Amino acid sequence: MADTADGPVDLVVLGGGSGGYAAALRAAELGLRTVVVEKDKLGGTCLHRGCIPTKALLHAAEVVDTVTGSAAVGVHATLDGIDMAGVAGYRDSVVDGLYKGLTGLVRSRGIEVVEGTGQVVSPTAVAVGDRLVEGRHLLLATGSAPRALPGLDIDHHTVIDSNDALALERVPASVVVLGGGAIGCEFASLWRSFGAEVTLVEALPHLVPAEDEASSKLLERAFRGRGITLRLGAALSDAKATDQGVTVALADGSTFDAELLLVAVGRGPVSAGLGLAGIGVATDRGHVVVDRHLRTNVPTVSALGDLRPGLQLAHVAFAEGILVAERLAGLDPVPVDHDNVPKVTYSHPEVASVGLTAAAARERHGEISTATYHLAGNGKARILRSTGAVTVVAAKDGPVLGVHMVGDRVGELIAEAQLITNWEAYPSDVAQLLHPHPTLSEALGEAHLALAGKPLHVHS
Repeated sequence: MADTADGPVDLVVLGGGSGGYAAALRAAELGLRTVVVEKDKLGGTCLHRGCIPTKALLHAAEVVDTVTGSAAVGVHATLDGIDMAGVAGYRDSVVDGLYKGLTGLVRSRGIEVVEGTGQVVSPTAVAVGDRLVEGRHLLLATGSAPRALPGLDIDHHTVIDSNDALALERVPASVVVLGGGAIGCEFASLWRSFGAEVTLVEALPHLVPAEDEASSKLLERAFRGRGITLRLGAALSDAKATDQGVTVALADGSTFDAELLLVAVGRGPVSAGLGLAGIGVATDRGHVVVDRHLRTNVPTVSALGDLRPGLQLAHVAFAEGILVAERLAGLDPVPVDHDNVPKVTYSHPEVASVGLTAAAARERHGEISTATYHLAGNGKARILRSTGAVTVVAAKDGPVLGVHMVGDRVGELIAEAQLITNWEAYPSDVAQLLHPHPTLSEALGEAHLALAGKPLHVHS
């Protein structure tokens, strides 16, 4: 059967996650008749199994750290325990509230949501069970799922992925985290705050390897100071379930016994079984190949978010959803500049960045200038008992190319840093701007003052 009596809609979105629902909302706003096909719940991984619930857990971990460290500020408090059922209830209340708001918003825009698993059957149609949903354009927004390693069996009991970790109803006594990217670092951080013995294994030489090396080193120092064992440049050899949990063996012959092994080696695109080959959509190792405007090689089909190669971030998917909707509505949107996308790892301490690392800037621009302001000199950081630094990277006698920060709550500063890099401000431009005192934002101002040749609270 056709989707409606008066013919196909303007846009069929396959997947109601961050990018899919953003596209649907913007498309409806622009007058395009839109249908979303979703096999689970609107909001996708980010809302239900990713960004939001993990950050809720990390806030609970922050509360634990505040209580256990309260004596340092003259407040005597004791931690009676962690009620994981209560923590889960808090986490779920955050998710449920946002989900209720999202479903109401989608309904208010007149967007139909078709529940079920969709399969692409033509360049303009998706089959959902016995229903055929037809549209003038299709948008593929099926997202990603946790990756595994060849030969490593994730049994969802002692060897788990991030979905299992979120659903865990206890604090593990000990855990090995395999993977030092954002997901691995965030779980290692929160479990350590909850009292677990944590070993973090990363095959590359540094944690958060996509970040500036200086930021990685600061995070590593902080993690070691918190009692997290780091094994960097270490490859997994084997993992075997035992009566007590799991034994993890590394390529160098060392072994670790733990209650759990979390496999956090990244996420892969959900493209298998969608029927893409049948309509000729080009893919590369599971990712859908797109141009800068998110068009596939099939004129009526677009793809976005974790399904295409590149950054896997919810806010990138939001922007891409808006881009696709505006392009289909006849507007001329500007493609997303992946070089200048803000990124945050919400561990304790946080790592935030935007723009080029020092190494990438040097490779592209040759001679560069950098300035680092350590949070030890920042009044608000001292009050918060936070350590870290802000580093600004600029072209020699040119604009700011990147900003890199480590410290508690620095994720809240990255929006200003994004404006600086995206608007190609010069250090001298930013040096003139006032930052309220005492705030963490002063660290950004201080770093730019130093780079402009007039350092204030730093040694020249």
